[in-house]
Amino acid sequence: MSEAAPLFTMDGEAFVPSEHTRSPWSPEMLHGGAAAALLARATERHDVGAPMQVVRMTIDLVRPVPVAPLTLDIRTVRPGGRVMLVGAELSANGQICVRMTALRLRDDAVPIPVETPLPADPPPELMPADSGPHSPEWSFEAFHTHGCEVRYARGGWLSAGPALAWIRLREPVLAGETPSPLQRLMAAADFGNGVSATLPFDRWSFINPDITVHIERPPVGEWICLDAVTRASDRGAGSTTTALYDERGRVGLGVQHLLVQPR
Repeated sequence: MSEAAPLFTMDGEAFVPSEHTRSPWSPEMLHGGAAAALLARATERHDVGAPMQVVRMTIDLVRPVPVAPLTLDIRTVRPGGRVMLVGAELSANGQICVRMTALRLRDDAVPIPVETPLPADPPPELMPADSGPHSPEWSFEAFHTHGCEVRYARGGWLSAGPALAWIRLREPVLAGETPSPLQRLMAAADFGNGVSATLPFDRWSFINPDITVHIERPPVGEWICLDAVTRASDRGAGSTTTALYDERGRVGLGVQHLLVQPR
């Protein structure tokens, strides 16, 4: 078990963020990946009465999430033995900051015929060990500098255009817990618009008010790979589409919508 400081500590019913959860946009804001990992943990721990797997998580960032004590409310929106919808809200200072829905399907062995023409979806050619380290100089400790380790297989920090990057959560979400595959996936998926930025950080902001992650199979291992492409329009909006991999192959797809504006 890692001895690293956790992303969050408990204070009664509240989750208190560490410095390593901060967004690159502001030291006062929580990174979307840190919030997503916390919501993934809550979703997994939500008692649904039967083995269920998370196949989609949609997170709406209603307002900037402050680096402040957070409360979490989670409930079953649509019960069911084979299909279930879970909803959650993350609040700070009495205001809802994040709304989440998670689609869960029954988790059971369903053998697929061997002759089924499924896509191979192999892993990227360059593994984490083959990729370059990401060590940005930043004015404060943040999620992208200390909470996660980032390695670029293609593209690079502050290099405009599509990128292929491997991301590993350095720290547990809570002390004494090993991050689950879902927590690692959700923590990494929110990096798509950052690793594939098309506009310079110092002159533009392109914050994502949402992220949806479609999970085709549970990931394995610590590393998640993002094959990310960002597109921006001349109407102040944009999107990032990210194919998600582990070291065995493709695991899903992430989509972020972007609010694009000059700083």
